[in-house]
Amino acid sequence: MRPFSYERATTPAAAARAALKSPGARFIAGGTNLLDLMKLEIETPAHLIDVNGLALDQVEVAADGGLKIGALVRNTDLAAHELVRRDYPLLSRALLAGASGQLRNKATTAGNLLQRTRCPYFYDTNQACNKRAPGSGCGALQGISRQHAIVGSSDSCIATHPSDMAIAMRALDATVDTVRADGVERHIPIAEFHRLPGDTPNVENALEPGELITSVTLPKSIGGTQLYYKVRDRASYAFALVSVGLVLQKDGSGRVAVGGIAHKPWRVEAAEAELPRGATAVAAKLLADARPTPHNQFKVTLVERTLEALIDQASGERA
Repeated sequence: MRPFSYERATTPAAAARAALKSPGARFIAGGTNLLDLMKLEIETPAHLIDVNGLALDQVEVAADGGLKIGALVRNTDLAAHELVRRDYPLLSRALLAGASGQLRNKATTAGNLLQRTRCPYFYDTNQACNKRAPGSGCGALQGISRQHAIVGSSDSCIATHPSDMAIAMRALDATVDTVRADGVERHIPIAEFHRLPGDTPNVENALEPGELITSVTLPKSIGGTQLYYKVRDRASYAFALVSVGLVLQKDGSGRVAVGGIAHKPWRVEAAEAELPRGATAVAAKLLADARPTPHNQFKVTLVERTLEALIDQASGERA
């Protein structure tokens, strides 16, 4: 790990100003991803800004009846919160599918959204990776790509986003609330927060330099039967091969977001109109532009079968 300087922020705006003054600085809270990357010298910030002292660790009812979740709310606390379990069970289920109990105790809401890919070519500094070293190439394209993206990828990157929580947030139409160094607040729809790789896979989200996430806001609950299922190689402490978040209403309408298949949480609203026709019709539109590799072609079928199982389960619960 390389040497770095350190400070504790006193307000969100002060944290953003400090980050803007120190190019390459990083905010740190739980550190469950950042510290690992620093030890591997994949992330090499010269300055860390500790935001744990900021008053951003509360879950509150929003003015419109939704839920405002502080950036520092720990994953364990969020999953167990009474209002989340009652009104947004998809979010609770997704959080409990992530990582381990120990990591969920430390991981924060903002950090979960910002965690970086677990692509092995990104983690191996001897391999080419445009996300880690722009312009160096993508080792996964000609390598072992079983875990990688099948849709929304590019010739520069086929990595996937690892977050379970973000899949639920996408299905629930969350908004990411931020503050910039000049004190101006922004409210970024979750659909616009994470970016597809294109030619710049190193640019992973819509945040500006120094911008700090302060909260994530969920709109008023849409109810329905809410389910999340994660297909993985091990029963715990493993990232998704495919995960599906489903909200199904009594009239057969609903929402679908998929993880493990793209550089960002994958949702195609036009596909949701096909829910009354079944999983095959939905999957066909969800994956219309899929470009799987020979190693991960199975994910196309796995998305459809996982969605079908969830639709059957949700229909049974509604009966």
